[in-house]
Amino acid sequence: MKVSVKVPATSANIGPGFDCLGIALPIYNIVTIDETVLPGTGVEINILSEEEDVDQLIIDHIPKDENSVVYKAVEMLYNSIGQTPSELKINIQTSIPVTRGLGSSAAVIVGALIAANKLLGNPADESALLSIATEVEGHPDNVTPAVVGGLVLSSLENDGSIIYRKLHWPEEWAITVCIPDVELATEISRSVIPKEVPIEDAVFNLKRMGMFVKALEDEDSELMKVALTDKLHQPYREKLVPGLKELTQAFKHEDDVLGCVLSGAGSSMLIISKHNVVDKVQSVTQEVMDNLNVRADIRTLKIEENGATILED
Repeated sequence: MKVSVKVPATSANIGPGFDCLGIALPIYNIVTIDETVLPGTGVEINILSEEEDVDQLIIDHIPKDENSVVYKAVEMLYNSIGQTPSELKINIQTSIPVTRGLGSSAAVIVGALIAANKLLGNPADESALLSIATEVEGHPDNVTPAVVGGLVLSSLENDGSIIYRKLHWPEEWAITVCIPDVELATEISRSVIPKEVPIEDAVFNLKRMGMFVKALEDEDSELMKVALTDKLHQPYREKLVPGLKELTQAFKHEDDVLGCVLSGAGSSMLIISKHNVVDKVQSVTQEVMDNLNVRADIRTLKIEENGATILED
């Protein structure tokens, strides 16, 4: 039996929502798990790409042995029902850039879990899958929208369970993604964030998160301009991300641009605007990155409202 699962890219944090906000985007990885019939072959992991110019980092940065997050996720699922994974061939068809803050690891974790769960007869429900995925990934902000799609507010509870709610994203707000040709490992990006922050910075983000949710509810562009600011992670990561400071300044006084935020740990960035200025957003973003001599893939994307999907043969 063979199962393939298509999983969207995700962008976490979105300004003030450090480790709790995430959004699904229409770039995809496909994870296929095939039960082999040859005893003793173990778990085989292959990285595939149909694109000739695929970023070699995608191939190089995904371990293909027991150290792989894919293997760990599948092993945890099997162990949860008292089994051990064996004789499995796992193919990962990649399109999501790695080390760019677009949830590449979350996508392969989620894809492998859902495929393996289907092979096992679906013993794990959504709640169990989210808990396992979060344990492997470390936090729920990427894995939750990868599973359920859309814009999601999520929380990892003390018992390992995930509480989440989907939020409505206004149709009139566009998301332009700038993906620099710059690798930024999550471990490095997290290492610059202090373990303790001033109480006023924590309160600042609490206020901005409240504004964020209310701005979504009312589709209030002016309030969202204020909400898309942060003091917990972006100020510390700014020096690691070429273009973040420059793009924030470039769009600061553009009426129909709501803000520029870091995508996850970076190096990608999101520019949130009204649709009428998308062309200008793309051209200004390209100009800024050209001035920094940094190649970048710039594209305006709709939110992917569907999460991971099992593909039919």
